[in-house]
Amino acid sequence: MNFKGKRQPVTIPRAAKTLRRTRIQEEKEEQILEAALDVFSASGFRGSTIDQIAEVARMSKPNLLYYFRTKEAMHRALIDRVLYTWLEPLRAFDAEGNPEEEIRSYIRRKLEMARDFPRESRLFANEVLQGAPHIEDELKGPLKELVDEKAEVIRAWTKSGKIAKCDPYHLIFSIWSTTQHYADFDVQVRAVLGQEHSGEGRFEDAARFLEQLFIGGLRPDRSES
Repeated sequence: MNFKGKRQPVTIPRAAKTLRRTRIQEEKEEQILEAALDVFSASGFRGSTIDQIAEVARMSKPNLLYYFRTKEAMHRALIDRVLYTWLEPLRAFDAEGNPEEEIRSYIRRKLEMARDFPRESRLFANEVLQGAPHIEDELKGPLKELVDEKAEVIRAWTKSGKIAKCDPYHLIFSIWSTTQHYADFDVQVRAVLGQEHSGEGRFEDAARFLEQLFIGGLRPDRSES
């Protein structure tokens, strides 16, 4: 994987569709959700208003409310998408794969998401910082189940001597925090790196460093065997 190319749009199946939407209706929904993502990712749920979202969407408030009756409905739709997208790289973590390659791919996929979907990352971060009032069930349910499953994969690798002993949960948390930093604190990263080093190449630089950090630290010490 590399860090070149244009951002690809997120296309997530809408759950429980009960009405057939026209192309125009779907386009309007996407227009509203794009505006809501801008507003929510900048101001958080509590700091955002329907009027702000309507202004960014360049729609009248009554027209917006025809598609989404509440601020909560827009936020829920976005959160559902973020959770689906955010967990895809972890779902792809393959127990049958080479541990070093699986960890390397996971780091790079997470950095690609930080690069391509910074607003989504900040939306999720804002939600968690506010106590996750809208996604607590998902965090304690599907997210925990997936992390538990992948933690067992990492434990199996350590038991077979493929990687050094480690706490699988804190390994996953550490990869989350280091990769998402490049989305949630992008302004700080670019300011500190300066103009010369703050271009798209910063993601490749980050990937190489994080690979060295995690993969190097997880290589088993053969002298102990």
